[in-house]
Amino acid sequence: MEREILDTKRKALKINLNPKIYGTFAEIGAGQEVARNFFTAGAASGTVAKTMSAYDMTFSDAIYGVEESGRYVSKSRLLKMLNHEFGLLTERLSGEKYDDRTFFAFADTVTTLNYNKSNDPHGWIGLRFQSEPGGEPNEIFFHVRLLDTDAALQQNVLGIIGVNLVYAAFYYNQDRRAMIESLADNLTVGSVEIDLISVNGPVFKGADNILLNLYLIVKDFSDAAIFDSQGQPCLPKDLLYKKDIMILRTKYAQKSHPNFSMLNKAVDQFVKTENVQEDNLSVLIEVLMSNLLSTGDDLHEVDLRAVAKRAEEMCKTGNKVIVSNFSRHNKLAKYLDRCRPKSVGISTNINNLKFVFNSNNFGEDYSSLLLSYVSDMFSKNVKLFAYPFLDKKTNEVVTSANMPVTPDAKPLFDFLILNGYITDIQDYSDDDVKTV
Repeated sequence: MEREILDTKRKALKINLNPKIYGTFAEIGAGQEVARNFFTAGAASGTVAKTMSAYDMTFSDAIYGVEESGRYVSKSRLLKMLNHEFGLLTERLSGEKYDDRTFFAFADTVTTLNYNKSNDPHGWIGLRFQSEPGGEPNEIFFHVRLLDTDAALQQNVLGIIGVNLVYAAFYYNQDRRAMIESLADNLTVGSVEIDLISVNGPVFKGADNILLNLYLIVKDFSDAAIFDSQGQPCLPKDLLYKKDIMILRTKYAQKSHPNFSMLNKAVDQFVKTENVQEDNLSVLIEVLMSNLLSTGDDLHEVDLRAVAKRAEEMCKTGNKVIVSNFSRHNKLAKYLDRCRPKSVGISTNINNLKFVFNSNNFGEDYSSLLLSYVSDMFSKNVKLFAYPFLDKKTNEVVTSANMPVTPDAKPLFDFLILNGYITDIQDYSDDDVKTV
């Protein structure tokens, strides 16, 4: 049965008319668009206990505390807002009038497009709520990138997505996939990217935050999700900003386990060639989903759970993990460039390069495609570290020295090799090659 998608006004009105739902809205950075939607829907007095917007930093610090990092559009700020506002609700609203109420505190801290259009519009949005009167609070929060090229449009997006969040928390909390899908209800495709989500609390008991973030990729809300070694979702820029990054690319459901011996050799070469300081090195294992998503079929829950389990296993190796839909290295490189890393090394099977540098695998516009690939890939201090594979037909170990390259791609390939953009992983053993 298909889910009925209510428009924003009907969602807000349904919440307003629910006598059990009652709470506050605290919004910083993009007007009070979420609260406005509840007011204009009608019957807002049934839902809204308080709205506020502490724009001035001094006021904000006096209410929520100082941010040591100096960053006010941050997860830390959002959680402080939720703590403060929900605490006031339970402290001040008591007695018979409120005995049957389930309280909530909505908060967002956002920066929209500035006048010169020179910033990166984004924000943190969250809700702390009770699923039953007097119950322990639950929490949902997520990070958004605002993609419209007009600040007013971005404010409108925030107003819609805020209503969607409150509605999803109270009406879809037992259907996690519908809960995430509904966050984009009534939004124009391409207006927002949701690149991190996290839930906790009794109503989300047993919820898998890795799996929830995979839903974001499947629904095209984001191209990738990053997790720390504990399996917790992280904002890419927080984890990778000005870092020297080494990534091992692996496909979900590949027959062999990642070759950590080969990865360690790639890391050693990367550290030496890029003069990487140990404390600035960030190693990630990528679990690539594109071989699943490219089928065009709707992914079953079991498929996503298997990918989530694979990602969790990789986290348990002590590494950070990125799950992505980047079928080509250049797409991964462009994504990482948003994090403004110091340098990037990508460890990959040279068989992948064999495909790219063979014009027979592409159409008539191969030259422009190849130039675009190289431009996206290598313009931002990115190096490829290629590990060899054993050609079972010829029983020959294939490296960059003997990899077949079509004549129209050979000059560019030779240039990349000569200038160190592509380099073979050295000092590997026969066992390393056989396990690739």
